[in-house]
Amino acid sequence: MAKSNMIFGIHPLLEALEAGREIDKVMMRRGLRTEESARILALSRERSVPVQFVPEERLGRLTQRQHQGVIAFISEIEYTPLEELVARVYEEGRAPFIVLLDGLTDVRNFGAIARTAECAGVDALVIPERGSVSVTADAVKTSAGALHRIPVCRVSSIAAAVGLLQSSGVRVVAASEKAEERYTETALQLPLGLVMGAEDHGVSTDVLRMADSITRIPQVGAIGSLNVSVAAGILIYEAVRQEQLGA
Repeated sequence: MAKSNMIFGIHPLLEALEAGREIDKVMMRRGLRTEESARILALSRERSVPVQFVPEERLGRLTQRQHQGVIAFISEIEYTPLEELVARVYEEGRAPFIVLLDGLTDVRNFGAIARTAECAGVDALVIPERGSVSVTADAVKTSAGALHRIPVCRVSSIAAAVGLLQSSGVRVVAASEKAEERYTETALQLPLGLVMGAEDHGVSTDVLRMADSITRIPQVGAIGSLNVSVAAGILIYEAVRQEQLGA
């Protein structure tokens, strides 16, 4: 990440948090205990900014500058609260179409999914605060600028987001190669929340249990799994097809 997208030092970070700047993540030296560091932690919790405690060496690898035990990463975008977004879509007289990314870590896949989602008219992407990609310059570049156009919601967990969507009348469908039902047999009409899983282990078990339906894309080749951005594109456009045809 470019140094211009990072904040070094306790006081610059405090000023950024107090000014309401969109912070993607804070890295803090393990064992740092000062009044100012406690204030950073409190503000980070208040603003749902993930804080990662790391050894001094990790910070040193990121910069040679004076960092006082804290480095923050500035977000490329302003995140949108999921609850507000869903309410706004309904107020506009439309049915929400939300794509949730459960533990996705590859920024190239994230950017590719964002590009497809924006083209297809998806209302928002949802990512969790921890264990996930964030909106970096690389992700924006891969998305061909789509991440500056489509809202991104950062939530405490994908399971919490699924619960919120279901309570708002949104049907949630999760993709899993272990599902019995093929995607062309699954109802994907709006309002819809489509959950795509991490590259290595797919959608988490708790989210699969919560989903209203689980669907799969049939495969006959030897490799056994599709790239997640390709799978997302197939399912997103199946939802578009069903919505347009009233399937």
